[in-house]
Amino acid sequence: MKKNSIHIILVASVALCAGVALPFLLGHSAIDTEQQSVKSEVPYCVTSPVVPDKISFAGQDVDLTRYDLRERIDREQLAFTYMHSTTMLTIKRANRFFPLIEPILKENGLPDDLKYLAVIESNLNPLARSSAGAAGMWQFMQTTGREYGLEVNTNVDERYHVEKATRAACKYLKDAYQKYGDWLSVAASYNGGQGRISTELKRQLADQATDLWLVEETSRYMFRLLAAKAIISAPQRYGFLLKREQLYPPIPCTETSVDTTIDNLAQYARSRGITYAQLKDANPWLRDTSLQNKSRRTYVLKIPTQAGMHYDPRKTVPYNKNWVID
Repeated sequence: MKKNSIHIILVASVALCAGVALPFLLGHSAIDTEQQSVKSEVPYCVTSPVVPDKISFAGQDVDLTRYDLRERIDREQLAFTYMHSTTMLTIKRANRFFPLIEPILKENGLPDDLKYLAVIESNLNPLARSSAGAAGMWQFMQTTGREYGLEVNTNVDERYHVEKATRAACKYLKDAYQKYGDWLSVAASYNGGQGRISTELKRQLADQATDLWLVEETSRYMFRLLAAKAIISAPQRYGFLLKREQLYPPIPCTETSVDTTIDNLAQYARSRGITYAQLKDANPWLRDTSLQNKSRRTYVLKIPTQAGMHYDPRKTVPYNKNWVID
């Protein structure tokens, strides 16, 4: 969409909300005198996004003409569209984290659309933690994280390691797909557990999770996933207009291997020319002020470069050209 087109749409929308553009847009004969005098009491329009007849997800077409499915996606599109700050922040983060997630999905032979699971799990926040104890961008519980190969303790918690947690999620998703053969059923199991979804499919004589009567959170989960893809892949259509300098760029880092204990991470960070906060931000899986490593395991630490810490936002390269208006 060109800048001029966006400007015209915005001006027309504001005018319409103010009650001054109706004759121009609709024609005098389309409204009566009483309607012309009606003005909005708020400074913006609230409209309902169009619900498509189908959405393609992970290579599967999801038919949305059935009334219940249509209303469920409508609810989630409205939620994403009008949670302005959260959705806007997620799009900005996507510019930083999708380049990390997408190659891992690809190397595991998984559909690219599964990256939107991380969106609805954590809004792409690597430090996210739920009240139930799920942690990281992919929101693993402790036991599930360990089951899929993540180290989880009070000193090191790899649920907060974006790349390692993504690989663990890939293992889970592949296991679930072997069982269900349907990606939305896989998504439902990611939220509700494979045991519950398998039991309900059998009990309710259904073939896929979209046809199940489930607890509200899991029932909404699948349609939140569809809505996340629709809105983040084409944010301008839903009113989210960003400039390239407003996206969060990837932070360039060097990597260094460590196979010993680091008694004081603050001193270590200082020796590398960065702050303790910057070290923790680049390595959120470090959960204490030290790195205990009695087993002499090899850890890879990311060290932000000076150039990365002082980036010029005007030089930010959008990972998806559809995210920006310039």
